[in-house]
Amino acid sequence: MTRAEPEADGRMGEALSALLDWYARAGISTFAREAPRDRFAETEAETERRRAGRPAAGGPAPAATQGAAPLAAPADRRPAPLPPRPAAPAIALRSDEALAAEAREQAAKAGSLAELQTLLAEFTGCGLKATAKNLVFGNGSETADLMLVGEAPGRDEDLAGEPFVGRSGRLLDRMLGSVGLKREDVRVTNTVPWRPPGNRTPTPAETETCLPFTLRHIELVNPRILVCLGSPSAKVLLRSEEGIMRLRGRWASITLPNGATVPTMAMLHPAYLLRQPSQKRLAWRDLLALKAKLDEKD
Repeated sequence: MTRAEPEADGRMGEALSALLDWYARAGISTFAREAPRDRFAETEAETERRRAGRPAAGGPAPAATQGAAPLAAPADRRPAPLPPRPAAPAIALRSDEALAAEAREQAAKAGSLAELQTLLAEFTGCGLKATAKNLVFGNGSETADLMLVGEAPGRDEDLAGEPFVGRSGRLLDRMLGSVGLKREDVRVTNTVPWRPPGNRTPTPAETETCLPFTLRHIELVNPRILVCLGSPSAKVLLRSEEGIMRLRGRWASITLPNGATVPTMAMLHPAYLLRQPSQKRLAWRDLLALKAKLDEKD
């Protein structure tokens, strides 16, 4: 034996002593079997057994399952495919033209303002209905000589379900009173009966979809004179792209679906006059022209 061999045996003994000491401090005091377990080999054998679909060969059953009925291992451990999800119901997408055609068909059915309001409340072709709190149909005399048409309800109108309330409504009442007209003697409505979210301007598609109901509203009231309050109302009813400052104060006429024509004038909206009080002088001129037209004999 060479000198190096005793030194190697000494180092090996020291290593084994250190390992046993570590085992003792870790709580390992006895060995389960003489030879170590090869976990990698066991895993490979179990994988092969499952692939082949046969029970494990030999060896004692695990302690947790001794005495229990053996469970047959499935040939394929992959999860079964999920059943097909039922298809969602198809949503029919309608074009703007189709919605406007439906609105014309529904509006034409109304023989009275009450029927028109019911049909409009049941109409689902305008998305604004889903976000508004109330339908703002109209108020005032149902046989008025003068009819006023605004653009769309604001917050106050949406909450009340009535057109032209709040500050703009009070100003409109004073404007009418300045020429001897009472609010309850005129008919008031809007081109769009539901408030757009955030008081935004109604889109052209929203306005065109609601327009047949507005025109039928005018037909049923059959006023002598029609006033468009504000630029959006004037543009859609007069079919003009001119601004309100060029349209206001000028007499024109609109032809309704039933063939009747109505003298029509555009005026500044009360909400605009609240923001621009200096323009009230123009509104006064238009009110005087309106009063003169109403006083004309047929």
